[in-house]
Amino acid sequence: MWKASLARRLGRLLLGASVVTLALSHAVRAEEASASQNAVERIRTASRIKHVIIIVGENRSFDHLFATYRPKSDDEHVLNLLSERIVKADGSPNENFDRAHQFQIVSAPNGGKFFISAGPANKTLYATLPAPDLAGVQNPPAAAILGLPGGDPGLPAADQFLFGTGGTGLPNSVGPDTRITNVNTLPPGPFQLTGPTMPYDAYTGDTIHQFFQMYQQMDCAIDSNHVSRRNPTGCLHDLQSAVTTTFSTPPGGTPHDTGQTMAFFNMQRGDVPFFKSLADTYTISDNYHQPVMGGTWADSMPLGFADQIFYSDGHGIAIAPPASTIYNPDPQPNTLNLYTSRKQWFNCSDSTAPGMKAILDYLGKLPYRLQTKCDAGHFYPAVNIGPAWTPQGTPAGAGSVPTVTMTSIGDLLSAKNIPWKYYGGGYNVSGTGAPLDGLYCDICNPFEYQLNYPAMRADHMRDVTDLFDDLKKGTLPAVSYVKPDGAMDGHPASSKFDLFEAFAKNIIELAKSNREQWESTAIFVTVDEGGGYYDSGFIQPVDFFGTGPRIPMIAVSRFSRGGHVSHVYNEHSSFVKFVERNWYLGKLTARSRDNLPNPRSDDDNPYVPVNMPAIGDLFDMFDFDHGHDFDHDHDHGHDRD
Repeated sequence: MWKASLARRLGRLLLGASVVTLALSHAVRAEEASASQNAVERIRTASRIKHVIIIVGENRSFDHLFATYRPKSDDEHVLNLLSERIVKADGSPNENFDRAHQFQIVSAPNGGKFFISAGPANKTLYATLPAPDLAGVQNPPAAAILGLPGGDPGLPAADQFLFGTGGTGLPNSVGPDTRITNVNTLPPGPFQLTGPTMPYDAYTGDTIHQFFQMYQQMDCAIDSNHVSRRNPTGCLHDLQSAVTTTFSTPPGGTPHDTGQTMAFFNMQRGDVPFFKSLADTYTISDNYHQPVMGGTWADSMPLGFADQIFYSDGHGIAIAPPASTIYNPDPQPNTLNLYTSRKQWFNCSDSTAPGMKAILDYLGKLPYRLQTKCDAGHFYPAVNIGPAWTPQGTPAGAGSVPTVTMTSIGDLLSAKNIPWKYYGGGYNVSGTGAPLDGLYCDICNPFEYQLNYPAMRADHMRDVTDLFDDLKKGTLPAVSYVKPDGAMDGHPASSKFDLFEAFAKNIIELAKSNREQWESTAIFVTVDEGGGYYDSGFIQPVDFFGTGPRIPMIAVSRFSRGGHVSHVYNEHSSFVKFVERNWYLGKLTARSRDNLPNPRSDDDNPYVPVNMPAIGDLFDMFDFDHGHDFDHDHDHGHDRD
């Protein structure tokens, strides 16, 4: 049961302080803010950006959000379901709908071993898309927040009502989501999620998005059935729905399919309005990707390390995890794809280990050479696993990841005395038993996995409420990571995307309200990974782990205005590259992805780097020679210089 926060009540009592005391306090804070701002501004940078913020939501692919987006300028092009003529502006199928067709697996593609591709003999086109499922969604999961004094401090008062809206209104929480128009007779491809009985504000069911499952959903192979000039890595994205039923449904069991993997919002009909406004006004990328196949933890780690972490003794020496925690995705006997053992860790340096050969064989046939980054005897994560530390810096319980000694971007920043902070929603109440305890995302914070995390906390770990104060007071550090709590991160089922839009909008408006600080600030808005939702974009493997499907990325700054669409191949490690380049930091390690070159592409094929493997550093999203005046920054139609 939710309980009122004593700390919040005490905070209100402090408002009774005398006017004189408040005036003195304000003067001191103003002086401190000015000193802090000046110190950050004096740090040498490669661009005019002195403050960078990255806001990370949850689980939405690029096409899921931007399927029908049209750039504001006719000079810009975006690759999405609309431009590819897969769907029309009204969300219905278009002439190239077959490019996004989904297939059912009808025979074992790899002789009873784990597969990542299916040939024509192993699959058949669905007659209709498996009905998108409610998957447990019924009532607004965060409605209890409305009963708390002040609600969730991560959102302004005007947006708190969103926690209580969006329930299904249906009597059951399983079975076809009948709010979706024609839910039982959808064609076998992408479909518009919203409609007369399904508002954009609705909570909807989650779908599978783990490492091995996502590799299978992408259906990647180097053969004549998969490869083309615009798709030289041969990923067809055509087993999205099939894999959701086969990896876990036992023989004779009833598939509880999640056809919502193919769902998309329609910006032409008013969905995702804040992101559309940002895209019209600033710069978006239609070639930004989740860094690895899989879920939140594995895709959050590259934001700190530009790499994947491994199981160790806690002091940097790789050791084998308990045998009971090792993954085996090979299908059980007499099944197409029922995984033998869904666990935590895999050793991709061993080609004889279950599941490894199919991926390694595929990577070995790519039209370019890459390093798998599978070090001998190292075990890497397949699913989410918590850090060795609690948010408070005390040892976590059994089953957590041993502490990591890899160098993070935080370490490089600290070594050069460049201020940085990680702002996590719910951080202040985590572990206290107070209301909202449990909403802080520990698996999203790469720095919480480091051996030196307890020593970091005093200077670098904060709640998002502290970010609001830093934005207002002008005490923003050079580099800021921002993660909303689990109620407003936009994750399907537990959250909804209009909550994340409201969260991001509040931060951007607060940033703009401090004119001096905003002049040198850039905000990146993205998500951790695609959540298993369909995306039509090209995928470039850069090592064994990925990259994966496209996800949204928006650069908000006075240096990114004009509604531009960048086609440079980027992923979360690109943010690390941006920070390194802007603050002259050097590289993390010899093997981390920040060592990869920036992409070079042909003009007629801009999405495929000619120098693969390659990822960008996000500088392409800015025009530092033609920054716009602050006063013009509120005019949404301003063309890019």
